[in-house]
Amino acid sequence: MVFASPIFLWAFLPAVLLVLWSAPKRARNLVVSAASLVFYAWGAHEFVLLLLACMAVNFAAGQAIDSDGLRARPGRRKAVLAATIAFDLSILVVWKYGTFALEQIADVRRALGDDVGDVIQIALPIGISFFTFHHISYIVDVYRGVRGAQKKPLEFITYISMFPQLVAGPIVRYNEIADQLPNDAPRDRWDDFTAGVPRFMLGLFKKVVIADALAPIADASFALDGGEMTTTAAWVGAIAYTLQIYFDFSGYSDMAIGLGRMLGFRLPENFRRPYSAVSITDFWRRWHISLSNWFRDYLYVPLGGNRKGPSRTYVNLSIVFLLTGLWHGANWTFIVWGVYHGTWMLIERATGLRTLPDATWHWPRRILTFLIVVVGWVFFRAPDLGTAFDVFGAMFWPTGGVLPPEVGVALGNQATATLVVGLLVLLLPGSFVTGRWIEFGRGRLADAGRAVTTAVAGPYAALMVAAGTFSPFLYFQF
Repeated sequence: MVFASPIFLWAFLPAVLLVLWSAPKRARNLVVSAASLVFYAWGAHEFVLLLLACMAVNFAAGQAIDSDGLRARPGRRKAVLAATIAFDLSILVVWKYGTFALEQIADVRRALGDDVGDVIQIALPIGISFFTFHHISYIVDVYRGVRGAQKKPLEFITYISMFPQLVAGPIVRYNEIADQLPNDAPRDRWDDFTAGVPRFMLGLFKKVVIADALAPIADASFALDGGEMTTTAAWVGAIAYTLQIYFDFSGYSDMAIGLGRMLGFRLPENFRRPYSAVSITDFWRRWHISLSNWFRDYLYVPLGGNRKGPSRTYVNLSIVFLLTGLWHGANWTFIVWGVYHGTWMLIERATGLRTLPDATWHWPRRILTFLIVVVGWVFFRAPDLGTAFDVFGAMFWPTGGVLPPEVGVALGNQATATLVVGLLVLLLPGSFVTGRWIEFGRGRLADAGRAVTTAVAGPYAALMVAAGTFSPFLYFQF
């Protein structure tokens, strides 16, 4: 079940809200957790049992780590932490990377002349990267004493399984939401609902009207054989995908934040005008913010951060971005994409570019950063490295400006207009975040924006969903 689907928009969400508003406030977590498990089971089927098992292990481990008995025995307490993290990571490694590892072993054996049969294909549970990181943040926060262990199983289930953020983020760290979990936490249902609806509608519009209109252009371009790829097709496809993934994922995040608000939760922001960045360092402060912050606080800082000299800092950054790429998928393209961004981060740190004031050569730096990001997305989108290098060959070795028929058909009048409108995001001020403005803005202009989003943009997107013109979210595969 996806947010941009008829079953969600006209059946699941209205039913959840009706039950939530009809039930007493003390039943909120019961309603949210039950609805969330149904939501996950709808798409993941039997993998809901894996989710429940992971929740049970981490809940029990949190109780143990926060107990007086283990606090008096720091060695054992640390061992429980390590064992729990190892359990969480083993689940992620087996289910997400098991097939990839077996394929690499099989390729080596074939190169050595062995007769290797078909590789076992391990099904990927949706959202496994996200709920694994939620579990790790919980157990580490408890160990560090940032928050006490959750004593109520229902509140813990609500935190982990909350359907707005369960399968594609944002990654909500336990300390960010702990105060919101009790049923008696201060909240105003009507204010939450009226603030959440326009935020959700904005995300639905970004996903269905913009991202889904750009998808056929990117798909057609990246499906071309190397001999068919032209310079124009390569650049059009790369830019189309650059805009598609932004409007798709930021649209999902807006919907998740809006849904969370309707349920009485305030989820963290995940985007802050990333294509307005003036450096790759700045880009990662603006793109998938919850992931960047997670890797910073739970990996980069524990590794030593920048406290142990430049050489160690470069090593730490390299590890972080290698794992950032791998987190996105079990494919060499994602690994290279992570290394690519990490390399630019090291270059900016070594040259001092990351410390320049934003106003220094602002527009040239914005344009250069955007082009660097566009090139990186080619690795991210391509099904394999061979395809990626075919696209790069056409991008940087002119082959002519003729569009192949497949791309020309995808680039119709409506898609071209959407591409142009999407590019306007590059001209907006880096400090202007549409989602936050729609949710929290004050004044007549903000009121008008909410009215247009709720009464025009959202319903139009919903009609497109009814017509069947939607596609799955890109980040569901991660």
